[in-house]
Amino acid sequence: MEFTTQHFIALAPLLITSATIIVVMLAIAWRRNHSQTFLLSVAGLNLALLSILPALKVAPLAVTPLLQIDTFACLYMALILVATLACVTLAHAYLGDGGSGYPGNREELYLLILMAAAGGLVLVSAQHLAGLFVGLELLSVPVYGLVAYAFFNKRSLEAGIKYMVLSAAGSAFLLFGMALLYADSGSLSFVGIGQALAATGLPSSLAQLGLGMMLIGLAFKLSLVPFHLWTPDVYEGAPAPVAAFLATASKVAVFAVMVRLFQISPAASSGVLSNVLTIIAIASILFGNLLALTQSNLKRLLGYSSIAHFGYLLIALVASKGLAVEAIGVYLVTYVITSLGAFGVITLMSSPYNGRDADALYEYRGLFWRRPYLTAVLTVMMLSLAGIPLTAGFIGKFYIIATGVESHQWWLVASLVLGSAIGVFYYLRVMVTLYLIEPNLRRHDAQLHWEQRAGGVMLLAIAVLAFFLGLYPQPLLNLVQQSGLAG
Repeated sequence: MEFTTQHFIALAPLLITSATIIVVMLAIAWRRNHSQTFLLSVAGLNLALLSILPALKVAPLAVTPLLQIDTFACLYMALILVATLACVTLAHAYLGDGGSGYPGNREELYLLILMAAAGGLVLVSAQHLAGLFVGLELLSVPVYGLVAYAFFNKRSLEAGIKYMVLSAAGSAFLLFGMALLYADSGSLSFVGIGQALAATGLPSSLAQLGLGMMLIGLAFKLSLVPFHLWTPDVYEGAPAPVAAFLATASKVAVFAVMVRLFQISPAASSGVLSNVLTIIAIASILFGNLLALTQSNLKRLLGYSSIAHFGYLLIALVASKGLAVEAIGVYLVTYVITSLGAFGVITLMSSPYNGRDADALYEYRGLFWRRPYLTAVLTVMMLSLAGIPLTAGFIGKFYIIATGVESHQWWLVASLVLGSAIGVFYYLRVMVTLYLIEPNLRRHDAQLHWEQRAGGVMLLAIAVLAFFLGLYPQPLLNLVQQSGLAG
């Protein structure tokens, strides 16, 4: 195939991210320097983010049979790169410099995050099952190392092993499903599969089995019920910035490719599979919210809450008509903003490194009197996750409900309303804890290192953005409307 300048412009975000990985690797080999590695990573990610603008001008473009760069891919690429940038900034604050910081090698964390981000970029632009699998593995394998990065903490090591074993099982299901789908349709490209399924009317039992097995593999990565058992343990064991990456960039990439697969082959979401997705959505919403009620650990609570949030997102996937793609885009953007803010507060509370993350709820008791800025950020994030009006989360929930109502999915809408009501209870519990007064407590704001200040400024910006999008969501809606799959 002929490569033209347009192809390189379209591929620029992925190429720049890959070049950054090589530069960072060589820099580490030449001289270990934490701040230098951090600055190189941030510079590369910012360049990749800027290169999306020229890529939009040449979109839509099928760069290779595996990758399609269109406005849909560009939106999710931007979202993944922004989430990765935020996680890198948090990682710098978390690992710290000097004697009080992390005791092992710090630089490799950035390398692994960049590699996982490159996997995410491949995944959101995949238009072929081979592209999907390469992207998914490139995203998953570095994350095993990231989760177990604090290897001297047995919880982190246990989380890494659990995630690796279960993720490998998920990949096996995915591969088997792809093989069955190929056997039935004779094609590996999403469009080819869509046409083969549409030609026969209802998908054959072999195709449905293949799609079902692929769904199991992707549901593992998205931690949907009943494939969610790894989530709370991995969130709790992973270092806080890694948990933030896992909750945002990693899940966004997998969900985006799932949307593309189901939208391009509409037959995929008909028949038995649609009923299975409905059951998984209702179970994820109810189980996620009910299990979060009993948690006294903030990371586990956010883990269960993310199960529920992806249950809400499945409502739009099941509806798959009208507002669906737009609703998914809006919800994922608001979810990423709020998750980054919530995990960011845990990260800054856990710095400098001291053996275990500050994730137990009692450690946040009376936080307002010690760290008022962090309390303000966490309060806004909890309100947004609960979907309270005037926050970004409300706009996301509103769109999902509108999609469910538009396609008459009444059971799903009812479970969303019930799940949200349960969610309000445990989010408010976290908020109340922040403002409790401890006896003999004097108000003071802890002294922060410069890298923590940088993280703090970023968190305040995230909180302001969550409010701004809640008050004036039009820019976000315009952005998402332009990035439909029609591209």
